Amino acid sequence: MSIFSYIRSIYALDTIDTRFTSSSSTPYKDIVDARADPAAASRAAKRDDSIPGVGVRTDSSGRPIAQPSKWNTPEFYFYYLVFLVVVPYMFWIAYDVSRPSDPNYHKYAHLLSDGWVPGRKIDISDAQYRTFRYNIPYLALLLFIHPVLRRVYEAVCSPATHSRDGSPRPSGPASYISAAQGEARLNCRASFDFGWALIFLAAIHGFSAVKVLLILYTNFWVVTSLPKKYIPVATWAFNIGILFANELSDGYKFARMASYLSSEGSAGGLQNWGAWLDRHSGIIPRWEILFNITVLRLISFNLDYYWSLERRSGSPIEKKQLDPANLSERDRIKTPAGVKDYSFRNYIAYAIYAPLYLAGPIITFNDYISQLKYPPASIEISRTIKYGIRFLLCLLAIELLLHFDYCVAISKGNPNWSDYTPAQLSLLSYFNLHVLWLKLLLPWRFFRLWSLIDGIDPPENMLRCLSDNPSTVAFWRGWHRSFNRWIVRYIYVPLGGASSKTWLSTVKTVMNYTAAFTFVALWHDISLNLLVWGWLIVLFMMPEVILGMLFPRKRWLNNLTAYRCLCGIGVVGNLMMMMMANLVGFAVGIDGLKAIISGIFRDYSGIVFLLSASSALFVGIQVMFEVRESEMRKGIFLKC
Repeated sequence: MSIFSYIRSIYALDTIDTRFTSSSSTPYKDIVDARADPAAASRAAKRDDSIPGVGVRTDSSGRPIAQPSKWNTPEFYFYYLVFLVVVPYMFWIAYDVSRPSDPNYHKYAHLLSDGWVPGRKIDISDAQYRTFRYNIPYLALLLFIHPVLRRVYEAVCSPATHSRDGSPRPSGPASYISAAQGEARLNCRASFDFGWALIFLAAIHGFSAVKVLLILYTNFWVVTSLPKKYIPVATWAFNIGILFANELSDGYKFARMASYLSSEGSAGGLQNWGAWLDRHSGIIPRWEILFNITVLRLISFNLDYYWSLERRSGSPIEKKQLDPANLSERDRIKTPAGVKDYSFRNYIAYAIYAPLYLAGPIITFNDYISQLKYPPASIEISRTIKYGIRFLLCLLAIELLLHFDYCVAISKGNPNWSDYTPAQLSLLSYFNLHVLWLKLLLPWRFFRLWSLIDGIDPPENMLRCLSDNPSTVAFWRGWHRSFNRWIVRYIYVPLGGASSKTWLSTVKTVMNYTAAFTFVALWHDISLNLLVWGWLIVLFMMPEVILGMLFPRKRWLNNLTAYRCLCGIGVVGNLMMMMMANLVGFAVGIDGLKAIISGIFRDYSGIVFLLSASSALFVGIQVMFEVRESEMRKGIFLKC
């Protein structure tokens, strides 16, 4: 493989997550086995689903859905020229207002720190990214120590847990991991995860670890003690109640609890002791901030357990004659774990699984147990190395962006937005959103990398770049993707899912969207900005849903070019609304957005800029469409 081929493979969809290039109903080991066939590999490399043939997905008229490539057409050569001019100019506008010579530089200079690029400061005024950045050396140490200790423990615990039984599979000649080996591997890995969870929890939360464990035990009691019919309601009531209680009580400070429990005469000593416990609350004292993601795992355990009660009569694996060591992802998620697998040890090991505890991604309990028993075929050393390289390139990207574009510091420095031109206002907001995207991407990629090295393959949280999302609905499928999949499994599908066949079903779909995004907003933080953000997302989805009903693709099969341009015009407005919603929720708030909009429309130049920006967005959208067409020509049909 040449160096250029290797670089291209780093940016392949398969490198990010095998779930993007293979069906969730196909065991990945079958794909690995097929890869070994030179003829099959050659056919896959030359695949073009825009040409009619066997296995090609077609529309209602029998023509391939994938369209012929447009990369070498005059239209796209014009787009390349626009990219060569517009993209560097965008960076220049943001850089120009981030120079010491800018009149407003003094307002935010105190928020900048010394950088490693000669002659430039770095904007690490965002607390989330600053915390992650400062802790990278310690996280890297954990990335090394934790998997090494696991290997040592497994070598002592059960030397045979990784070997494959030579006996044939019931459905074929390939070797497989026996049920006994799977149980031994589960016992070994879960015991290590349980012990490490307690140590890890004590290290990062100190004495507050007791609070976390108490909540976890209460949730476990709820699901294992109540009658079956009460489990779903009790699960949601308890866990949503915990979200509010954690926020309102500020993490149940020991000193505050001591003041409530003690009498007037003994208050001083008990409160001092409580304050001492609060001061020894580990590396991350504010455990309640991180607990939101743990709540998702608690709900997953409870509902997976609840649904398993309905299937106690027989194993789906036995009914379908499946190899439990070679399940598809869909089967891993839907197939209930064994009765004894819903134990307190496995529950704690899952809820406090160290690589995914702090930020995710989220994996369901059933999937976690299945991967503890049988190593997933999707984890390959070569792919994990490429994934690590890609993480480092993303880290380099945000570092360079924050050295040359101080958009976060400018927004935090009490700016007078009227001092900025419409172009500057728009580009500062645009790059502010990219910093937001990157600061979330990096922890998610790091912790998933840690998990992959440790032998657990959770879903990738980010597929598309922020600048590669022409659809609001698809954007939310791809942003925090593991959370989206969690929402679909535990909220959206139980509520009835989505349908646009009739106006009544569309109204119900909107209500389901509203319920889901209200939970999403409250889950992120109990604040007005985020609640408004959640409702704005639903509101801004409406035009896309309605226009999709009014202008379905099937009516334009004879003029797909016109349909593509029509969609491009609609998506320009879609992107504008999506950027506004995210600015409200995560960047400048409602007042900041009002100031930015009034600044853009305060004179004629703002209108001219808006038209120019919309034209540039239209060009970018056509490229986004063609990126997805390229994937479809390879047989990859993603919903984001």
